[in-house]
Amino acid sequence: MKTRFIFNPYSGHNRKRPGLDAAIRDFISARSLDAQVVTTDAPGHATELAREAAQTGCEQVVAVGGDGTMNEVAQALLHTPAALALVPCGSGNGLALHLGLPLSPLGALTLIAGSAGRVAALDTGAADGFPFFNAMGLGLDADVSHRFNSLVQRGLPGYVRTAAAAVRAIRPERVCITSSNFRDELDVYLVAVANSDQYGNNARIAPGARVDDGLLDLVAVAPVGLFGAAVLAARLFAGTLDESSRVRRLRGSSFVIDRVAPGLIHTDGETRAAGARVEVVVRPRSLRVLVPLSSRAAVRPIDPAPAGFALQLP
Repeated sequence: MKTRFIFNPYSGHNRKRPGLDAAIRDFISARSLDAQVVTTDAPGHATELAREAAQTGCEQVVAVGGDGTMNEVAQALLHTPAALALVPCGSGNGLALHLGLPLSPLGALTLIAGSAGRVAALDTGAADGFPFFNAMGLGLDADVSHRFNSLVQRGLPGYVRTAAAAVRAIRPERVCITSSNFRDELDVYLVAVANSDQYGNNARIAPGARVDDGLLDLVAVAPVGLFGAAVLAARLFAGTLDESSRVRRLRGSSFVIDRVAPGLIHTDGETRAAGARVEVVVRPRSLRVLVPLSSRAAVRPIDPAPAGFALQLP
């Protein structure tokens, strides 16, 4: 199977593994794979490399990096025959954890080269036209991502410290959320729209969410104090966030989020400026992804085609 590995040397743990690209090349040689490794050198380069790989007939394109690298590679593979595979090397690895992918480089490479995987068709999302594959968000969500991306030392402890600082600084924001049969105005600290069940590190923002149901899960968190934020953080990791009275959860194929002023949003942890109106839509079964045969996630095979979509409100 013709395969292209796209290696981001600046992503997450890759900075601590300076020989990983060479190890991948050794693995390719030892297994006599029809594959090569290419290295990114700037933001956005992974998308260019992935697009070239798909256009030259690669059946698998492997993102070797974190959620940002995954996002860049996956963008180029939307609605193509090429399948995305992951060697998770980031700080959160949200989609990889949701799909039950191996987190060790050797485990991930063995899955890619062996017969213990299958290709499944996953839903994807778009926020203001920007693709996301795991989650997007605004408010506290985007602020934490913006702060976290500037850190030299990342990982879960850094994320927790960053989130605590952001909580102390955040102010409530008035938003209007609209879907096909729902409209409400809310004061929120954050609004997240998830494709999978989690941000990463098993922080489950949308417990039970599926990546193949033709729907996205919107989670809005009302203002809380420091103690309330700590309680919600505990719920986040316990998988019970949506059981809180301070959390509103909706499920639908599209949402419009209107806020008072333009501001940041994030897509898979990468922040960008957006307008006061943010439109979020699902793209059903638009990305082929290599998953384990024993994947814990509810991921149906590529056939049959998905049924029609129905908005489900709590």
